[in-house]
Amino acid sequence: MPFTAPQFFDLFARYNLDLWPWHLLAIAAGLLVVALLYRETRLTTGITLAVLSVMWLANGIGYHWLYFATINPAARLFAAVFVLEAVLLAAAIVLSPELRFRVDGSTASLFGSVLIVYALAIYPALGWWAGHRYPAVPMFGVAPCPTTLFTLGFLLLAPWRTARWLVAIPTFWAAIGGTASFLLAVPQDYALFVALVGVVALALGPWRRAAA
Repeated sequence: MPFTAPQFFDLFARYNLDLWPWHLLAIAAGLLVVALLYRETRLTTGITLAVLSVMWLANGIGYHWLYFATINPAARLFAAVFVLEAVLLAAAIVLSPELRFRVDGSTASLFGSVLIVYALAIYPALGWWAGHRYPAVPMFGVAPCPTTLFTLGFLLLAPWRTARWLVAIPTFWAAIGGTASFLLAVPQDYALFVALVGVVALALGPWRRAAA
């Protein structure tokens, strides 16, 4: 790894201080799209996809390209991948008009709901418990790992046939971020491995079969 844990957290401190108060807007947007789950329409789905797209774009350009690249050369590639996911999410608004996010009794939906709650509420709480204090901490919506968990949660609420082409990049980052979480001692990111295993298992089993 081309950087140390102190460099990593110092980077987040600079990033968060420069970004303030956009964190609050990201949290508000996250709460909004959760509330929109109670209204299953094409409009609410479009709003949710737009919010997720903006989050991935902000992470790709704002975090990876402008900040993380100063300590990790691979961040340029990560930036491109995140921007690509932002484009795919935005394109889904037009190309997948049948896509809907729905909370039901399926295993995929239940697991997705857990990931959403985790990203919004449990993730920052675990970070605090681990001794990570603002501003030197990943924040919801503007940091890659909680954004990935939140996105995977929502995609699991959608039918496999319409969400499958949106899952690959978040799953890829779950593997990258999950590995880094152990090297950098970021316990709130350990959930990325849980998400990775869960999404793959569901995609090979009940989630895929539900679309048959």
